Amino acid sequence: MARTRLYRGGSLAAEGFPVEDISEHLVDPESVVWVDFVAPSESDLALVSEELGLHDMAVDDALALLERPKVDRYDTHLLLSAYAVSVEPVSGELTASEVAVFITRQALVTVRKDESFPLAGVVRRWDDNVALAVHGVPFLLWGLLDEIVDGYFEAVQRLDTLLEGLEDLVFDERPRGIDVQRLSFGLRKSLVLLRRIVLPVREVVNALLRRDLHVMDPAMTPYYQDVYDHVLRASEWTESLRDLLTSILETNLTIQGNRLNLIMKKVTSWAAIIAVPTAITGFYGQNVPFPGFAGPLGLWTSSALILLASGGLYRAFRKRDWL
Repeated sequence: MARTRLYRGGSLAAEGFPVEDISEHLVDPESVVWVDFVAPSESDLALVSEELGLHDMAVDDALALLERPKVDRYDTHLLLSAYAVSVEPVSGELTASEVAVFITRQALVTVRKDESFPLAGVVRRWDDNVALAVHGVPFLLWGLLDEIVDGYFEAVQRLDTLLEGLEDLVFDERPRGIDVQRLSFGLRKSLVLLRRIVLPVREVVNALLRRDLHVMDPAMTPYYQDVYDHVLRASEWTESLRDLLTSILETNLTIQGNRLNLIMKKVTSWAAIIAVPTAITGFYGQNVPFPGFAGPLGLWTSSALILLASGGLYRAFRKRDWL
């Protein structure tokens, strides 16, 4: 089922109408329609493609997976590809949801691969800025891009918070090596993916601002400039977080190296202390009577002392994470 909306003269005139009625609504030059598909098949897009005269290559790209964020120009329309993102607040795993957008003079068609990017925020943004609806498709496209880019800021903010938690783990008095490695690896993956998504969107918004595409309404230019600035800030923030993560990992390696040196110094010191009486008694070959001397009790006593002493050292070293 496709979700539809009709704007006429800058006001919401209808919604939920069949896709078959698009051509009838577009007869009025003041009408603008929005159609949204979720995981459509070729047959699902066939009707809207016929109604709006969409190019076959554009339809294939909209159905394909893992398209790079871009804007493709065709004779009668544009095809925009972008990704909405979300971050899991504990592990920092980044989830990307691909969105393809067909842009014509009177219609905006969104094609989502799944429901991981709900459009409730986009619709709310349109309703909150209904005074801008008179600008038609540029208004609808702005609301969609602004919601996507705001999602980049939320993702970067959560990753920044997780990096602060990673710093606390690195400088924790208790060794947290496995936790640090697991979280840092996950954050590195998320930042690399986020950078791969955000950087091309800068080119996408910049392309939409070009006058030769005949998409931009001059009155909407400041709003797109604002989106462009937000993309730049998100991109710069992502780059700074990648540098910060690298610094944290280098600091962690330095701390581990210093800690290992300290452990080796302590173990060597104890070994030197123990070596002195061992060397003296070994040189003189001392063999003094002790409880159970020359009897079975001595064997059990010495075995118990060896086990207790070895076990105590093992627990002490283990507690200090020397082993």
